[in-house]
Amino acid sequence: MTLALLCSGQGLQSPDLFALTADAPAAAPIFAAAAEHLGADPRRLVAEVEPDALYANRTGQILCVTAALALAECLSDILPRRCVIAGYSVGEMAAWGIAGIWTPVQTLGLTAARAEAMDAASRPGEGLAAIRGLPRTVLAPLVERHACAVAIRNPGDLFVVGGMGDALDALCIQASALGASRANRLPIEVASHTALLERAVAPFRAHLDGVPLRRPTAGRILLNGTDGAPIFEAAPFRAALARQVATFVDWAGCLDAVVERGAERVLELGPGHALADMMRTQAPRLAVRSSDAFHSLAGLRAWIAEA
Repeated sequence: MTLALLCSGQGLQSPDLFALTADAPAAAPIFAAAAEHLGADPRRLVAEVEPDALYANRTGQILCVTAALALAECLSDILPRRCVIAGYSVGEMAAWGIAGIWTPVQTLGLTAARAEAMDAASRPGEGLAAIRGLPRTVLAPLVERHACAVAIRNPGDLFVVGGMGDALDALCIQASALGASRANRLPIEVASHTALLERAVAPFRAHLDGVPLRRPTAGRILLNGTDGAPIFEAAPFRAALARQVATFVDWAGCLDAVVERGAERVLELGPGHALADMMRTQAPRLAVRSSDAFHSLAGLRAWIAEA
């Protein structure tokens, strides 16, 4: 059986982010490593801070990668030998770690460096919006008119657009008037995957260059989160990972690659279930679940083991 693991991006952090893993001994080292960058145990952090604080760019990125790494560690002993792994936006950092290219400590350190480079390159007011229901041929001139940029292409005519806040607000109003079924700002304060973050690429690349790379663990097929290309040797893709912060992401194409690599089951590691919903749209025949759909770690482990 081939299982696909999808590592979520930021935007859906919540106080129950670690509901399945909080008490799992296997996840304890992950939480300890994350605490070094967050200044507090992530389990306590999500429960005690104001919900808006969970969406701060640096905090959100570290929390999302922590959630994926913790869950993967709790499942590592029952994962099938063949796994396809892909990550959405910052989820690509988790994907590289789960594939075995970095240790969890290295993965979290690089995630913090990524977020810091993005914050340093951003201007106040930048952000992202989601537009659903308009074909790209209609959306593209609208985006250009407002000096924005398409950041991510998802299945089902769902696009993420980056730009300045006022421009995004105006874009959403016009997109709705043209028939978009969804047009709203996202709780993300950087214009990820657009040229507005070009200045973040070189500093992030410098951090990546300073961390040794390992080959992916045998049986773990890592896909480039920008376009779905398989990564057999990490070094040639280090530049692409650095550029990803300022580069358009074809996530729909990446999900196509997951299917092409033979995935029979798909598990989104969370937070949220957006990637699972996208995969159901893209490949309805597959058995797709999100970790958030399970009430216990034991239930999730049983679902994996029954295949």
